[in-house]
Parts: sequence; structure tokens; C-alpha cells
Amino acid sequence: MGAPSGNQFWKLRSKHGRDKLFATPELLWEAACEYFQWCDENPWTTKKAIQKTVPVKRKEGKKTRIVNEEQTQREVTPTARPYSLTGFCIYVGASSMWWRNFKEGCKNSTDDKDFLMVIARIEETIETQQFEGACVGAFNANIIARKLGLSDKQELDHTTGGKEFKGFNFLPYTKEADEVV
Repeated sequence: MGAPSGNQFWKLRSKHGRDKLFATPELLWEAACEYFQWCDENPWTTKKAIQKTVPVKRKEGKKTRIVNEEQTQREVTPTARPYSLTGFCIYVGASSMWWRNFKEGCKNSTDDKDFLMVIARIEETIETQQFEGACVGAFNANIIARKLGLSDKQELDHTTGGKEFKGFNFLPYTKEADEVV
């Protein structure tokens, strides 16, 4: 059985809705700085196979010869970890949908205008780190350009542009062509 219609039980609640993930803009910025520091302290690693020629001693009977032998060694190199908005959301335990809704809610609320400055600062920091990393070769420039919407685009218009199509004028017109055989 449901609640009786016209009830006002909701007024008895001490608070309405769930708590915000970040109570103040300062806490949001602090969490972003922690994420940026974590990215810097936990780089990705790349593994490369390197062929090296190494002199090796070989015994052949009573004689020892030095022979050059190819050896493969694995080299592990730290690589910078790019900042990302989805990475930040995962770091703070939220989703990218939460971020979009939070940002939109701050635009519509007069109380949360201070959050917009921090949101813009976080997004600009992420974008700048990705862009500069691509410029110096730390990140794949093609991927970052697509992610940031910086790819070259050319729009081609293949329509008639509102003009009536009157056929091709490069073939000579003959009356025989109109007759059906």
C-alpha cells in the first residue's frame, strides 16, 4: 500500500537529496592537484627490445676465441602519463556523466558559480598538459589533436548549391540520343 495522496511526509526529512561530492571549490581543486601529482609520480612504462652485439668467450678445444654474439635486451623506459578528464573522474570515484551534470548544474545555480572557475581551471590544465606533451613528442600528436578537436577539417560541398541541374554540357546533343531504339 502506498502513501496516502496529498501527504506531506517529505517535509519531515532533515535534508533533501544526496551530498555533493565536493563541498567547496577548494576541495575540488585540491583533489585535482592530487590527481595531477599522482599522474606525475606514476608514469607509464614502455618496453623496447634492443639488439646488442656483445663479445663472448668460446672454448674450441684448448683454444679460447672471442666471438661477437647478438643479444636481445629489454629496456623499460618511463613515459609521461597524460592528464585526462576521465582519468580525473575515475581518480575521485565519479563518472564523466557526473562531471557533465555537475558542470551544467553549476552553470544553472547562483550558489555554485565559484565551482565554474575551478572546473575551467581543471579542464584547461588537462588540455594544456596534453597539448604541450604532444608538441614535445611525449604523447602521440595525432591522438591528442583528435582528442582536443584540433584536426584539420575541410568541408566540401558536393551539392548543386541550390541551382537546378541541367545536365552535362560536355557531350554534343543529338536528337537520335533521345529516341528509344
